[in-house]
Amino acid sequence: MEISWPRFQRLEVSLLLLLLLFSGPLFQTRALRVGINYGQIANNLPNPTQVVSILQSLNISKVKLYDADPNVLTAFANSKIEFIIGISNDNIVNMVDPTKAQAWIKQNVQPYIPQTRVTCITVGNEILTGSDTTMITNLLPAMQSVHQALVTLGLDKQVNVSTAHSVSILGDSDPPSSGSFSPQLAGYIQPLINFHSEVKSPFLINAYPFFAYKGDPNSIPLEYVLFEPNSGVTDPNTNLKYDNMLYAQIDSVYSAIKAMGHTDVDVKISETGWPSKGDPDEVGATIQNAQLYNGNLLQRIAMNQGTPMKPNVPVDVYIFALFNEDLKHGQASERNYGLFYPDGQPVYNIGSDQGFQGVYPSSSPSTKMQVRIL
Repeated sequence: MEISWPRFQRLEVSLLLLLLLFSGPLFQTRALRVGINYGQIANNLPNPTQVVSILQSLNISKVKLYDADPNVLTAFANSKIEFIIGISNDNIVNMVDPTKAQAWIKQNVQPYIPQTRVTCITVGNEILTGSDTTMITNLLPAMQSVHQALVTLGLDKQVNVSTAHSVSILGDSDPPSSGSFSPQLAGYIQPLINFHSEVKSPFLINAYPFFAYKGDPNSIPLEYVLFEPNSGVTDPNTNLKYDNMLYAQIDSVYSAIKAMGHTDVDVKISETGWPSKGDPDEVGATIQNAQLYNGNLLQRIAMNQGTPMKPNVPVDVYIFALFNEDLKHGQASERNYGLFYPDGQPVYNIGSDQGFQGVYPSSSPSTKMQVRIL
């Protein structure tokens, strides 16, 4: 007989089961370096208070938002989870005005700290690879204005300022040691890098090996993009060997930054992931490949492993994304990057060693009944 459980009861049951399964020291030491993108372009997500419980149970300590949702920031008070929050693309021009930048900080940051740990503000997302020249030319002035607002309000030691770029800002990425930014964008990127160096904020990259594989599956080995065993690629200039594309992309960005005269700017991956489902022409978008990509990546992170060029600098990654988002536009893959369905069921099991086996590991009514009795 099928038992129908109210949604909040399912959440309570599953969180209790999760705590029983993943409270050991192995899990606690392995999941801390991983961040998660918490997108909300959906009409069926759990409320932020429930998400707090989910992320705390998974021992995730870092979350990236695409806005400054007050419901989320309020719900996460005293959770000890660090937040990257975002200023939307269409608000960039406004942020150039110091008065408006300060007003934004006073409304969206100041009321929530220190109870909610806001550590970074992203001004826009993938602006330089867009077509809006007004946004492009105003990106750095907006970032400078937001930073100055933080200084004025005494918050600049707690909160830094950045922006997230598509990896396609690279003009050359092969081999990694020859990485350089697109010549058309270099004039915008050089002063951005100078800014990051000055204020000690990270250079954020959204990197998706899935797109490279999807675009040329006959030439790019699937094992290379999924962190699976493969023969790898050797950089002829450095003799460094790469066994996966993501780390090669990271080092390409480091090389491009170095070519602009800086070795003092950290590169962080603000988005990476793999879709579990796609349209017929989206080669490689499967549950199995998503499971392998994210699971293998998390194993690397658990090892505190750096890239070949930066072996002593652990890779800093925000997985995309926490939930599937049913209202996103575009191809089917855009709606299927989540580790979890909106009801909390895992899309796939990455593995208990990484702490992502699932908020709802079992969906059978009998199992839920047993846990509920506990």
